[in-house]
Amino acid sequence: MRPLARIHVVTEPRRVVVAMSGGVDSSVAAALLVEQGYDVVGVMLRLWASGWREETPAGNRCCSLDAVDDARRVADAFHFPFYLINAEDDFKHYVVDYFLQEYAQGRTPNPCTACNHHIKFDFLLRRALAMNADYLATGHYARLARLPDGTVELRRAADSAKDQSYMLYMLGQERLRRLIFPLGDMTKEQVREEAVRLGLPVAHKPDSQDICFVGRDYREFLLQNIPEAILPGELVDTAGRVVGRHAGLPLYTIGQRQGLNLARPERSYVLGMDTDLNRIVVGGESGLLRTHVRVRQPAFNALAGDGALEAKIRSHGQLASCRLQRDGDCLNVQFDEPQRAVSPGQVIVFYDGDVVVGGGIID
Repeated sequence: MRPLARIHVVTEPRRVVVAMSGGVDSSVAAALLVEQGYDVVGVMLRLWASGWREETPAGNRCCSLDAVDDARRVADAFHFPFYLINAEDDFKHYVVDYFLQEYAQGRTPNPCTACNHHIKFDFLLRRALAMNADYLATGHYARLARLPDGTVELRRAADSAKDQSYMLYMLGQERLRRLIFPLGDMTKEQVREEAVRLGLPVAHKPDSQDICFVGRDYREFLLQNIPEAILPGELVDTAGRVVGRHAGLPLYTIGQRQGLNLARPERSYVLGMDTDLNRIVVGGESGLLRTHVRVRQPAFNALAGDGALEAKIRSHGQLASCRLQRDGDCLNVQFDEPQRAVSPGQVIVFYDGDVVVGGGIID
């Protein structure tokens, strides 16, 4: 990431660019900032060209024509400008291609963290600064605490069920100083109530749950885009004995039990991938437990000392006590208790209480 422009002292009102999706969260964030006296500019990113055909099952729900119209109606109601910016090339390179390449290598990527890292909080943040904005705001459920020494802490949201701090582990101080998360202290129910109070046209719009560019089944997306990487191969047990066949490495994930079609006395799970031999290793549930993981591409928002931290190995997973040890450009993580189904390519995030210390990608 290239250095951002220097923070400078500005006179009121402060300008803030709000990343808008056409949904209730970003709409409430924008409207609240208008009420608070900010000079608001709404921006939506056009991310995935193939999704502009509304009838397509894998249509792009995050920037569809309806979503653009919903965001523009909010902007008109609260009298701030709204722009649509084309980010298709960057999104394809940093998110979609990354997603496909990782699956082709037998890993399980997290496209939302890649999008936050490269698109929302790099591509869009730079354009916000070019628009003379002082801040970029989003509808993420996370909190920021600005300390007297100038440090900004990223903290978990007040609503633990909606907390998105896991997806923001990579931001770092330079970007955190430029961000506002208006919804961090609110529950989802309170956000809905605010949307009704504010008279927003999207107050009752349902939330989007799936990966925006994939559709209902990510396997179908993989079959359409990397068919050359989806080759049938052998299922082997931990001793290397062939026990069955698989339909292609990218169609399986660590911990998967369904779809193996094995007649074995014990339940079998996917334990690992051998990309060189196009094999999947299967075994009993005990084989899914790990006490140590190696982490690549670590990033930190705060200093990580030698003391114990807690970690999540999936966005809605439980916190687990652990210790970190640096190993060159990587980290070694030792858990106090074994963790189940740790998946290479997924994100691990470290917490000190409510503070997001940092994270990285499981190797």
